[in-house]
Amino acid sequence: MDRTGAVAALRQAVAVAGERIDGESWCVALSGGPDSVALTAVAAALRPTTALIVDHRLQAGSDTVADAARRQALEFGCVGAQVLSVEVGRAGGPEAAARQARYQALDSARDGAPVLLGHTLDDQAETVLLGLGRGSGARSIAGMRPHDPPWHRPLLGVRRALTHAVCDELGLHPWQDPHNADRRFTRVRLRQEVLPVLEDVLGGGVAEALARTATALREDVDTLDAMAAEALAGARTEAGCLDTARLAPLPDALRRRVVRAWLLAGGACDLTDIQIRGVDRLVTAWRGQGGVAVASGLRKQRLFAVRRGGVLTMHTEPV
Repeated sequence: MDRTGAVAALRQAVAVAGERIDGESWCVALSGGPDSVALTAVAAALRPTTALIVDHRLQAGSDTVADAARRQALEFGCVGAQVLSVEVGRAGGPEAAARQARYQALDSARDGAPVLLGHTLDDQAETVLLGLGRGSGARSIAGMRPHDPPWHRPLLGVRRALTHAVCDELGLHPWQDPHNADRRFTRVRLRQEVLPVLEDVLGGGVAEALARTATALREDVDTLDAMAAEALAGARTEAGCLDTARLAPLPDALRRRVVRAWLLAGGACDLTDIQIRGVDRLVTAWRGQGGVAVASGLRKQRLFAVRRGGVLTMHTEPV
C-alpha cells in the first residue's frame, strides 16, 4: 500500500458515501483502532462530527483507552466526543453480546444523527465467510449494508490496509485491540488463517470477490423481501394471523420470507433457518403437529407459532 495519498483516497470514499447520508452532522463510532481512527479523522474534516466511544469494560484499562480515543477525537476537530460505558451480557456468546450492547449504546447516544461505522471490505469478506460456514442462507452471506439508517459504513469498499496507511500518513498511533489477535474468536482465525490460505490457493483477489458476492446477493435479497412484504399483506388476516391457504401456493423461498417477516413483527428475534422451516411446515406439511418455539425478544416469555383453523397464530408462555 502506497503510504502517500492515503488520506485523500479515504476522504474521497467517505465523501462519496456521504452523498447518501442525510443530515448536516453525523456521529462516528470510535473504538480507538486504526479503522475507526482513520474514519474519524477524515469524517471530522467533512461534516460536524461527534465521536461515540463505547467502553465495553471487558479488558483491564479499557477506561484509559476510551479516554485516549475521546481526546484524540477532539484533536481531530470533532465537535463532541462521548464515552459510553456498557454492561455486556452473555446471550449469543461474547462477540454477539458485545455487539448488541454496543449498538444499543450508540443508538441511545446518537440523538437522531446518522452513525458512521468503520467496517472495511476485509470485514465484509470475513462476514461472508462466517455466513457460508454457518449455513445461514443468502441473507447472512449478503453481508453488511453500506447504508442501513441510522448505520452507515462508508469504508466497505476500501481495504483495511488503506486505514492503516492513513494513520501512518497522519503520524497516528492507534490502539491495537488484543482481542483482534485472540484465536479464541472465530473472526480472528478467519482473518489470520483462512483468508490468507484462500488468497494463496485461488491466486489473490478473494476478499474483493467475497465482497462482490455480498453485493450481488444483497440485491437478490432486497427484491425477494419486497415481494414478501406484498405477499404478507395479502395473507395477513384482520387479527394479524396468516391464512395458510394463501401462503401454500407461494414459491418456497418467498413463503419462508413471509413467515420470517411475520414472526419478527410478532416479537421473534435471532431466528434460525431451522425455526423458520419448522413454522413453514405448519403450512406445507400439516399433520396436526404442535406449535413451533422460536426465539423471542420478550423478557421471560417463550414465543410459539401454532396452526389453528387454517391460520397461523402466535402465543407466548412464561419461561
